[in-house]
Amino acid sequence: MNISVEAELQANRCTPAVEMRPSTISATVDFDRDGVQHGFLKLPYSHDQSAWGCIMIPISVVKNGEGPTALLTGGNHGDEYEGITSLLKLASELSAEQVRGRVIIVPAMNYPAVQNGSRTSPIDKGNMNRSFPGNPAGSMTERIADYFQRYLIPLCDYALDIHSGGKTLDILPFAAAHRLPDAQQEARCIEGARLFGTPASMILFELDAASLYDTAVEVQGKVFVTTELRGGGTSTPETMALADRGVRNFLKFAGILDGEPELPEAAPLQLDMPDASCYVQSTHRGILELTLSLGEPVRQGDLVARVHAFERTGTPAVEYRAQRDGLLVARRFPALVDIGDTLAVIADIVES
Repeated sequence: MNISVEAELQANRCTPAVEMRPSTISATVDFDRDGVQHGFLKLPYSHDQSAWGCIMIPISVVKNGEGPTALLTGGNHGDEYEGITSLLKLASELSAEQVRGRVIIVPAMNYPAVQNGSRTSPIDKGNMNRSFPGNPAGSMTERIADYFQRYLIPLCDYALDIHSGGKTLDILPFAAAHRLPDAQQEARCIEGARLFGTPASMILFELDAASLYDTAVEVQGKVFVTTELRGGGTSTPETMALADRGVRNFLKFAGILDGEPELPEAAPLQLDMPDASCYVQSTHRGILELTLSLGEPVRQGDLVARVHAFERTGTPAVEYRAQRDGLLVARRFPALVDIGDTLAVIADIVES
């Protein structure tokens, strides 16, 4: 178990509820009404170009009677496009007659970041996935996080947050869950990740779990699945096919859509990231030369990357070696690196 996740979970369970002001966000949809609704989460935002303006976050609600609720999000980071695109498609295609229960779709969770094509918000540099539980009187990003924390997460039974590597990472496609104190909840999350239908499923170790959206959902006892679907700040036909099929698989897993999840013929590769040694991080600035490709096996001590100083010639490259056996599951995408950048991620192969 990631110690920071465990500490956060326990802290949230033991801390008495604090009276908080209402959110400044208002929804133009009725979450309790049957049918299909397309609207906005309206966040007042006064700025130089619009004194009485609002950030208008698109939202769709598809509801048909009683049943479970799934909260589907993309655009948690604004340069990760599979989730944004797939959920925009789903919102246009899904009818109330197809569902049992309710589907809440937010394709562009951090809408300012999506508008800007950047990981973080151009307004406040807020990283949505490091902003929970949020603050109703805080920055724009914190206010959006607070609305999810106190209004949307409590509505759902299942949550899917679709990520990819954005502009700075390229990642072997996987769906993921986390180690949790509640064994039954953990097992449901792991099963949801498996049934999403990517070539691999991962038990994910987070370097900074306390303020994640993931943790905010898990603390409230919900079934949570996330993904990483390649990266580079774009999408491909292959990654879009994974996202489109995976979203519907998740809704079938939740019992909201009829039918069985459509899975690839080959069983997914089961991967685990048990601790921080999975991350190969740079202590130098320079030009990255990776010596392995995504999906290649790695042995402890193998050369994974070199970083070449470019300020002068005649300086030997710095070598970075694996701290564990496993599979190379993620790599930095740009070749220019700085101190602290993650160069590569190595995960344990549990089983096929």
